[in-house]
Amino acid sequence: MSETINAFEMAQEQFDHVAELLNLDPQIAEVLRWPAREFSFRIPVRMDDGTLRVFQGFRVQHSDARGPNKGGIRFHPSETFDTVRALATWMTWKCAVADIPLGGGKGGIIVDPATLSSAEKERLTRGWVKNMWRNIGPRQDVPAPDVGTNPQMMGWMMDEYSTLVGEYTPGVFTGKPLGGGGSLGRTEATGYGVIYTVREAMKHLGIDPTTSIAAMQGFGNVTQYAAIGFVEMLGGKVACVSCWDREDRTAYTYSHPQGCDPRFLQSITDQYGMINKEKADAAGYIREDGDAWISKEADVLMPGALEGQVNEESVKKISSRVKIVAEGANGPTTPEADDFFKEKGIFNIPDFLCNAGGVTVSYFEGVQNDMNFYWPEEEVLQKLDQKMTTAFNAVLAMSEKENVYMRDAAYMVAIGSVVKAMELRGWV
Repeated sequence: MSETINAFEMAQEQFDHVAELLNLDPQIAEVLRWPAREFSFRIPVRMDDGTLRVFQGFRVQHSDARGPNKGGIRFHPSETFDTVRALATWMTWKCAVADIPLGGGKGGIIVDPATLSSAEKERLTRGWVKNMWRNIGPRQDVPAPDVGTNPQMMGWMMDEYSTLVGEYTPGVFTGKPLGGGGSLGRTEATGYGVIYTVREAMKHLGIDPTTSIAAMQGFGNVTQYAAIGFVEMLGGKVACVSCWDREDRTAYTYSHPQGCDPRFLQSITDQYGMINKEKADAAGYIREDGDAWISKEADVLMPGALEGQVNEESVKKISSRVKIVAEGANGPTTPEADDFFKEKGIFNIPDFLCNAGGVTVSYFEGVQNDMNFYWPEEEVLQKLDQKMTTAFNAVLAMSEKENVYMRDAAYMVAIGSVVKAMELRGWV
């Protein structure tokens, strides 16, 4: 993320703008523009070589007006408290716009997980739980995987929590492994959810998906399944994907003359979204600069990496062909870039609507944990499609009714829902 962009200031700026559009009571606005609770703690971990390292951990709970807090845990070397605050805030709006009875939370540890052994990662994840177990739980705050974390780590965390409270509690974490309380369809959920919203946007705009091209940033879990869905569900073509290469500390954009084969690329990508250069080169893929994805001739741009990547400078490279920007990442677009989209008539699917598929299926996972009854994958994805389609159409209807930008419309739907819950509970 650009050093000049503070994610939490951006989240507050977006909120303030819509609070003004809604004529929101300033006292209510002051409650919602800040997290309700914040936790900062140090986690000592015994490393494999016998040394002791101390890691910085965070958890932010933004609002539980609509239900328990919900949100991922990120392991990233550039993690900051303000990034976690922003992501927790966006999670509140994401759950509300998808009409899920949960609030917003987010957690993190400042660490590059690729530098840790499996045993070190396990000790670190259990250490995070030891600091937070009194303030999380199925009826308090339900964490999940995010950047740098995975289902196995959620399994360790769930086990640690269950040990500390003295009873098996699968619903305390979601995104767990199958067979360990996880849900079918969770791996694909966020990426497929992106594609469901793109499909609906194309219907609205009268675009034929089978003749469409998408350019994607990132190739982690979200972008992998968004690329697969764009090709296999919509019949479109993926012009490129991008990834960060840890070996030479460089970002690359990968493209192919015949279009990318997302299944093949997925097969040569590690758990952190790094594509194997040698295998990609051998298959005829072309490697370009990491920011080349944004200038591709495409109908759809899908930023799917970190915050602030589509900004005042990078939007200048966008092709005039682009009609839709679908935000697979959290907070990828700055307010200055939003102004550019409005000016150019580019249809934006805002992050907390576009990528709500992950938290939706996480919610389904929690429901299944509560019931101790698990649905087949087809049923999970069918319910996801229904939820995402309904959410998209609610935001589109608000956008058309109030004649506002899609991001503003999504905020209006979400904030209105949270404020209504606060009123019904007698908070305001």
